Amino acid sequence: MSATRPRSRYVLDRGLTTRMVTTMFLIGLLYVVFVGVLLALLRDSWAIVLLIAGGLFVAQFWFSDRIAAQAMGAREVTPEQAPELHGVVDRVCALADMPKPRVAIADSDVPNAFATGRSEKTALICASTGLLRRLEPEELEGVLAHELSHVAHRDVVVMTIASFLGVLSGVMIRVWLYSGLGRNSRDASTAVAALVIPLVSAAVYVVSFLLTRLLSRYRELSADRAAALLTGRPSALASALVKVSGEMARIPTRDLRKAEPFNAFWFAPAFPTGASLGRLLSSHPTLEQRLDQLGRISRELGR
Repeated sequence: MSATRPRSRYVLDRGLTTRMVTTMFLIGLLYVVFVGVLLALLRDSWAIVLLIAGGLFVAQFWFSDRIAAQAMGAREVTPEQAPELHGVVDRVCALADMPKPRVAIADSDVPNAFATGRSEKTALICASTGLLRRLEPEELEGVLAHELSHVAHRDVVVMTIASFLGVLSGVMIRVWLYSGLGRNSRDASTAVAALVIPLVSAAVYVVSFLLTRLLSRYRELSADRAAALLTGRPSALASALVKVSGEMARIPTRDLRKAEPFNAFWFAPAFPTGASLGRLLSSHPTLEQRLDQLGRISRELGR
């Protein structure tokens, strides 16, 4: 009988974890309320509501990471095809005591990296050609340690579940806008449902979107901290962040707009945010927040 494999050596930040759990609880509560409203208003169609909700969840849980990887042009590579990249991944996996994921390269000048997969067994880590060309080995190690932290902490699963409510509410809006349900109906309850459901769905979508973005920012800070403590070189990760953010300004806008829909997957957002509203809507913390945290970790390790 095989022994249960121990957890990876990635360190959890309990403060950030508490905030992430709280945010997930609020999203779950919002989901329960939303589905409850739908079932109350659509008493004769509850089976359809549950079927739509269940089908969307299964599809997003099982296929969203693969769809994202394909959309970003991730091409799996062997150790012979990319020996340096595989070497860095091998080192980080050895440090973290976790199985090696599949390794891929995206042919893009946008300097970035991402990880997908519902578990360590299905994980894939990808670096763009722009990132590989610009970073030094220790900087690349910090970035990949950050991405593997997402895998070790099941962040892909967490974000898939968290974003599901927004997907569901968006679909419900479209169904009621384009299906003609409730139109020309003389049934008062159906008419009320036709009015209330789009409004409730829109409100739920907005709140869910903001909570999911907040959760995403927490998870990025947590991954930065875990990677810095694992490698023992927070300055290398900070250097990579500064370099990637600076190089992003030199990338053609059209290329950044292609990458922007996948910001939640990236190591750094394609479009950095500056204004307070932009920060509220961003999937990543600001560069200043990330560098400030890495600076504190560096001082802690230096004591």
